Amino acid sequence: MAQTVSRPETSAPDGSDPRCIPHKLTAPLPVGDECAYPAYTAEDHDVWRTLYSRMEQLLPGRAADEFLTGLAALKLEQDRIPSLASVSRKLEAATGWRIARTPGLLDAHDFFSYLARRIFPCTDYVRARTELDYTPAPDCFHDIFGHTPMIMHPRFADFYQRIGQAALACRDAAVEEGLTRIYWFTVEFGLIRNPGGLRIYGNGIISSYGETQHSLTDRVKKIPYRPETLAAQPYDIWHFQDTLFVIESFDQLEAEFTRWAQERGLLPAGAAH
Repeated sequence: MAQTVSRPETSAPDGSDPRCIPHKLTAPLPVGDECAYPAYTAEDHDVWRTLYSRMEQLLPGRAADEFLTGLAALKLEQDRIPSLASVSRKLEAATGWRIARTPGLLDAHDFFSYLARRIFPCTDYVRARTELDYTPAPDCFHDIFGHTPMIMHPRFADFYQRIGQAALACRDAAVEEGLTRIYWFTVEFGLIRNPGGLRIYGNGIISSYGETQHSLTDRVKKIPYRPETLAAQPYDIWHFQDTLFVIESFDQLEAEFTRWAQERGLLPAGAAH
């Protein structure tokens, strides 16, 4: 039975965006086939269709080969919002990951605890038409279209779990802030050097029409990936990024992060792949 889609409010009396305030869980999230399919409106599906169509035209030559391969393997519906349960089954078959339905942005500890178990917390509501180019808060286009194709890649999938495991072991506020920045500049806003040139794998870019156009231009400073450098780089969620970091491969992404985390006691010495 379909459930009514529940969207967070987009403005509070003080002018803040409630969607950017993390939820602290009081009960486990539904996972996999437990995720009911909401009663979406025709407008919801049309927003998804519009977002998908625009990015499908924009991403060739800009998105990483690995992202495009994952997207093709997922075979996401283009004309309607896919069900979390069906996407979860495809991820589980490919890399052992599953999807949990989240009501919105999660408390960091809750979020990372799911990643550590190879479960990706995913929203099931879609942004408003007024936010087609960019939204500061997660929605199902960001989560499904932006995130899940990379989780189909085995090395990235392992890296993503390692970030969750490292975050749960973190007891130092400064190291935790560094880890958050590494997450931001890889998972959300990462670039990779593919054989055809510089490409995008970060889902915060890939799910944003405006950010995708901006990220590969000369207006953005590109710096080689080194976790220590990322950990020291502040970021701003409200504006296009003016500094991004480039990996040479997903093997490098995982190996360098594992080294960084092991040196800080966040992963066991035997965690290298």
